[in-house]
Amino acid sequence: MAGKPKLHYAKGRGKMESIRWLLAAAGVEFEEEFIEKKEDLEKLRNDGQLLFQQVPMVEMDGMKMVQTRAILSYIAAKHNLYGKDLKERALIDMYVEGTTDLMGMIMTLPFQPPENKEEQTSLIFEKATTRYFPVYEKVLKDHGQDFLVGGKFSWADVHLLEAILMVEEMKPDVLSAFPLLQDFKARVSNISTIKKFLEPGSQRKFELDNKALQEIRKIFNI
Repeated sequence: MAGKPKLHYAKGRGKMESIRWLLAAAGVEFEEEFIEKKEDLEKLRNDGQLLFQQVPMVEMDGMKMVQTRAILSYIAAKHNLYGKDLKERALIDMYVEGTTDLMGMIMTLPFQPPENKEEQTSLIFEKATTRYFPVYEKVLKDHGQDFLVGGKFSWADVHLLEAILMVEEMKPDVLSAFPLLQDFKARVSNISTIKKFLEPGSQRKFELDNKALQEIRKIFNI
């Protein structure tokens, strides 16, 4: 029997957090080996474990997988969270890419110079409420189903919930103009595997404090 996937990354969210979310949504238990200092990352590189010299890296099914998108696609396909055909997969990919763009803006915010943070925060809210969330609201309205693609829970739903919660940490009322997304958030949050991941004590990660942020800067030379 194959062992649990092992995730190699720092203790923060970063690009690994969506992988944690998707594994948790699929009901897959996983282990984490944290990169706590620069030397830990260098050892992985020197031992030849990182194909492109970077993390996230996930040991799974006899592979040492890198590149976030490849890891997520593999997990989604393996656990039947990637649609029933190529058309559904294309829709899932498009929706996931949208939320990836939005979350990418949020992930870089802590590393912005102080003088840029207010402008960047305003830009995130603007993009969330005028470019990204209206798309998902319209999708749900147009097909009248509970989930984004094919009437079935998929990777796209997991990713969207993660993005919604990240924006809500910054602006709790960000969904005030999106009633269908409010319902979507409540519905997906109550799926048993997701509900478990949202409970205290899970492997979900939270925003970094200043000390942890400085450690991340040292590890990744930021």
